[in-house]
Amino acid sequence: MRNIDIPPFWLCAALALSWALSALWSWPFPQLGKALVGAGLVLMLSAAAQMILARTSVIPRRDPKTLVSTGLFAISRNPIYLADAIILTGGILYWGAVLALPVIPAFAYLITQRFILAEEARLRVQFGAAFDLWANRVPRWIW
Repeated sequence: MRNIDIPPFWLCAALALSWALSALWSWPFPQLGKALVGAGLVLMLSAAAQMILARTSVIPRRDPKTLVSTGLFAISRNPIYLADAIILTGGILYWGAVLALPVIPAFAYLITQRFILAEEARLRVQFGAAFDLWANRVPRWIW
């Protein structure tokens, strides 16, 4: 399971569940759904590019080399996970999977528990006070 326990797996699982739930009852918003998926992809690629330019890993569970705290990371400590949640929301709206709306907070909770908390612990160990200052200033998601 460790090999597939990566955020894209959980995003795909949440999307698959949402799609399945759309068969029970749907009220689609395809244009809004497409726009959110597109925005999520742009956010994801932009945040990944920012991490690559800072010469740090985008792969969860790897030790970071740099604390990226500017650009998108000045708005959200986890813009790639935020992008995942936006893509999930877009998929749900595209399919009109009204019954899948609770999957969004469940996905955020799962990602926080399985990835974010451990990542933050590694950042705290590696960057100490600099991480604490950033974490106190920037929300984990956007709220």
